[in-house]
Amino acid sequence: MQKSSGSYYQQWRLIKDNLARYGVIAGGMGVIVAVVMIFFYLLYVVFPLFLSATAEPVSQYALPEKTLGKTLLLDMEEQNQVAARFTETGHIVFFDVATGKTITNQTVAIPAGSQITSFAQATPLNEGVVIYGLSDGRAVLVKHQYKVTYVNNQKVITPSLAYPMGEQPLVLDDGHAALETIAAQVSDGSTTVVAKTAAKILLSSFQKEQALFADEATLTRSDAVLNPPDTGVQDILIDKDGSYLYLLGSQGRLDFYDISDKSTPVLKQAQNVVGAGQKITSIAFLNGDLSLMMGDSTGLVSQWSMVRDSSNHSSMQKIRVFKVSDKAIVALKSEQRRKGFLTVDAAGNIGIYHSTAEKELIKEHVADSLTDVAMSPRANALLMQSPDDKIYFWAVENEHPEVSLKALWQKVWYESYPKPDYIWQSSASNNDFEPKYSLIPLVFGTLKAAFYAMLVAMPLALMGAIYTAYFMNPQMRQYVKPIIELMGALPTVILGFLAGLWLAPFIEEHLAGFFSLFLVVPLAIMLFAYFWQFVPRSILEKIPDGSDAVLLIPLILMAGMLAFSISVPLEAALFHGSLREWFKDELGIGYDQRNALVVGVAMGFAVIPTIFSIAEDAIFSVPKHLTVGSLALGATPWQTLSRVVLLTASPGIFSAVMIGFGRAVGETMIVLMSTGNTPVMDLSIFQGMRTLAANIAVEMPESEVDSTHYRVLFLTALVLFAFTFVFNTLAEVVRQRLREKYSSL
Repeated sequence: MQKSSGSYYQQWRLIKDNLARYGVIAGGMGVIVAVVMIFFYLLYVVFPLFLSATAEPVSQYALPEKTLGKTLLLDMEEQNQVAARFTETGHIVFFDVATGKTITNQTVAIPAGSQITSFAQATPLNEGVVIYGLSDGRAVLVKHQYKVTYVNNQKVITPSLAYPMGEQPLVLDDGHAALETIAAQVSDGSTTVVAKTAAKILLSSFQKEQALFADEATLTRSDAVLNPPDTGVQDILIDKDGSYLYLLGSQGRLDFYDISDKSTPVLKQAQNVVGAGQKITSIAFLNGDLSLMMGDSTGLVSQWSMVRDSSNHSSMQKIRVFKVSDKAIVALKSEQRRKGFLTVDAAGNIGIYHSTAEKELIKEHVADSLTDVAMSPRANALLMQSPDDKIYFWAVENEHPEVSLKALWQKVWYESYPKPDYIWQSSASNNDFEPKYSLIPLVFGTLKAAFYAMLVAMPLALMGAIYTAYFMNPQMRQYVKPIIELMGALPTVILGFLAGLWLAPFIEEHLAGFFSLFLVVPLAIMLFAYFWQFVPRSILEKIPDGSDAVLLIPLILMAGMLAFSISVPLEAALFHGSLREWFKDELGIGYDQRNALVVGVAMGFAVIPTIFSIAEDAIFSVPKHLTVGSLALGATPWQTLSRVVLLTASPGIFSAVMIGFGRAVGETMIVLMSTGNTPVMDLSIFQGMRTLAANIAVEMPESEVDSTHYRVLFLTALVLFAFTFVFNTLAEVVRQRLREKYSSL
């Protein structure tokens, strides 16, 4: 009976052992699978960023209404369903983009006896305004627009024409000279027109003024005549704000005017933009009108932008160049919502590029040559015309052109910046914004925050672990160790809240007192240690071994109070009343209230329990026979600690430091709430930063799902994941080497 009972319990124990073993295996495998799935999900979201853009032909057909004249401009509406062909005879042919079938044919109100001598699209392009320059010195502004309706659940797009300045032509030249070149800028309250005749260049501005009680707006006009150094002007461009005018001469000379005051234009700069023997063959604004894209006869496209130097002087400078072709660039078209542009060379090749990413996205051959090209407002379709009067309709897949390895990891020269730099600025209030996705400031901020946190946490945690595990009284250790480990349970959002609302203002107000701590507290401890040796032995014997450090607690508190109390007279005597102002005036170091110093203290406080707990366990677990044997051979406790205990426990101590570092790298809420979250690259302890984790927390709620911004945020998560994985792997390799090295002790 006893045998069967023993056999039963033996079998039951074996079953429990197997269940525990398989449970541990299942749990471990589950963790591995979860980590791998997280990695592949991040990779799945990020992967589309690096897919190549594509352009494929959809249809090809004969030029609609060929008899109505030569094409001046091709354009498409936003839905890529209706296109417009502007002809030299003043007709606008609206046709179906996919088939070429004519929808309607409308005629611009050109006065009888006048002929069209010049033509241009007005800025901004998405307003759909064009201007006709006439042979009698007059001009007509026309806007093509599209109304979307639904008939029997079918979307119907109806094109129409409107006249922003009325059907009556604008008289630009009183002498009735033909307008050879023309440009216009149209906004809600103003219209600016610049036209070139054979003898002069005219600037006319029309301002609409709405009186408070009047039904109709009054039109105020101002005129000016420009006398550029180069009279052979072949292109005229006006920026979208109507503040700057660019005149491009036939020999590659660019004249830049400030026309903020329309009555008195000011020539700001005149320079040659191409070398000898070269010629500018096409020119266009990049989206936002802050940069000019210039294509030349050698197949280069250069980007010119206003750059402000150290003397606060602005000038047009070439900030980047794209080698597009060996043939001349015959057409340039800019995207209306991004910083991309389309090129067409003399051999009929099209290319799509992104200026910020400095990236060639698409390069395709369409025909032997192309005369006109249009890019849809969403940049997902192309409409092209060849000399043999054929129309080519292509679809474009180009979701994430802003991302490239250079844009992510190298310095980029952004518009309106004086030089190339690392910048993170992912969003703004308008479509003209140039996204800046450099990850370097975020990686820098992550390492900076972790560095200062470890600078605070490592000495305190490791020294505390050594004392607790090796010197402290066992009875006291039973209380101290759980209390410090309990600190690790404090919610980081509470620590961040306290750091941002209490600690940051406190340190700002008592900065000198904070630095005084590093002088007063060590000095007080050293004085205490000096006088401790004179304490009578009868008193020392009453204090249990390993409990003497309790006496330092009130000493440290009093020393800290003393440091803060002397900070005010110290600042007045040595730093002219304010240490912060002294740093700024004498050393040029600025002070931001929520800075790396605050992060180091707050996040160091959060990391201390992790490092302390693991390091203390490693030191306490050193076999007693090693320490006893060392002491028996005559070594002092400090010699035993430094040459036996710490070496044996070094793998565990190293693991504690690495885990604490990983904790600091991945911390979110403390950094989020105790810094200004500004992605600046400044080593100063008095400046803030933005970390990878905090950036994700800040920007993920406002990002559009599957947008470039959204996927780049996932890329930052993948970078953080890979960083911690690689770092922890290397740490584990080092830990194993240490274990093998000191395992013989």
